[in-house]
Amino acid sequence: MLIAAHCPKPRALALAALLACAASGASAHPHVWVTAKAQLVYEGGKLVGVRDTWSFDPEYTAYVTQGLDTNKDGTLSPDELAGLAAENTANLAEFGYFTKLKVGGKEQAFADPREPAARMEDKALVMTFLLPLKTPVLQGRGVAALEVYDPTYFVAFSFADGPEAATLAGAPQGCAATVTRPKTEQPKTAEAGSSGMTEAFFEALTAASSYGVQFASRVLVACP
Repeated sequence: MLIAAHCPKPRALALAALLACAASGASAHPHVWVTAKAQLVYEGGKLVGVRDTWSFDPEYTAYVTQGLDTNKDGTLSPDELAGLAAENTANLAEFGYFTKLKVGGKEQAFADPREPAARMEDKALVMTFLLPLKTPVLQGRGVAALEVYDPTYFVAFSFADGPEAATLAGAPQGCAATVTRPKTEQPKTAEAGSSGMTEAFFEALTAASSYGVQFASRVLVACP
């Protein structure tokens, strides 16, 4: 991952700042890889929010956590990562938190995120936050459909393997979550991701673009 000299220094660098520097970085896409987990949260029979958990690739992790080991003990504690988690979460508002939720075909709006936190697992930065719905919704027999992706494909999201990829908290009895994965396989490296695409193509992409959706996994929740 290459960052131009005028981009923010590492200890001030959050994911949103990195996205703003995308046009001045390397020509290949994507640049950041995230393994995602999602939990749909219910209260009183209503869907009230989504808890995102993102595990970042080692390269992004190493870059963004430089200088955060304030007590110099060789490890990064949740307290030392708290500022980064809060900054990352808050600044992703303009990108819609890369999270889209529809219930019964109607897109749901999120309120400000809550409970940002981060921890280290091996060499990966793991960030979590709760996205509450502005208006809790009674799902009934309608299907809730969740997607986590970057329309500009600067960040490549893929859901984790296994049952922990999509879970439910407090859901009505009988509700079940399934993950459907994209037919288009994501590249494993930035070089592979640039096949046939120029930097000008990626620079023209915005949050309203549809390029990244081809790589999106979906969580579908059905209730009886």
